Amino acid sequence: MIKRLLQSFVLLLFLIGFLAIAFLVYQHYFSTDSNSSQYIRQFLQNPSENTELSSEALTGCAGAPFILPTEGLIGLLWRDSAGPYSTTHRHTGLDIFSGKPAGTAPIYSVYDGYLTRLDDWQSTVIIRHDDPLQAGRTIWTYYTHMASEDGNTIYISPEFPQGTYNKFVPQGTFLGYQGNYNPPFPIGVHLHISIVTSGNDGSFKNEAILENTLDPSPYFGLDLNADDQPERPVRCIE
Repeated sequence: MIKRLLQSFVLLLFLIGFLAIAFLVYQHYFSTDSNSSQYIRQFLQNPSENTELSSEALTGCAGAPFILPTEGLIGLLWRDSAGPYSTTHRHTGLDIFSGKPAGTAPIYSVYDGYLTRLDDWQSTVIIRHDDPLQAGRTIWTYYTHMASEDGNTIYISPEFPQGTYNKFVPQGTFLGYQGNYNPPFPIGVHLHISIVTSGNDGSFKNEAILENTLDPSPYFGLDLNADDQPERPVRCIE
């Protein structure tokens, strides 16, 4: 009798453990509180018939320091949990989808700054800025996926080869074109851009960590925080 009770207890503990692990896996990979996926699907299924969801490059909102870096649907937002992200692993910036072939939708710098492209950066550049919203602080804007899906064709402007450091670029400088180099999760032709903070030594922090990035909303004058579930196209904050 006691042996059976012990076996039942062990089985119950195993079942509870299994369910707990399954819940954590679901939370990490599948749970979302975002409305972004519906807009991305709608736009990418037929971009030419959903142009009302798209925003224009080089435009800005009154009083905001940054301009939009490229054209298209502002699909994934900052803190987004839409796939391949989740409520426990949120998106660190913005994904802007042009709905056009790779290598055709231009990308521009959002603000004056100093551009770096590290020696091993295939599809990425980063620009250092004096923070226009907080005097004395240095921030960085990070631009990536500027290459073909296989990585063999680079869409970054030849003005910025690998090994470029601290090259001044004014606002609106052409940087390259949207691509779909995004291993291991190719999700279509787009630009990923984020605002990254600086470490104690003045260098940029790891962009892949949400806590190292800033809400882009006040910089663009747009509601770009996924927690607010804004409709698309995202409108200027009044």
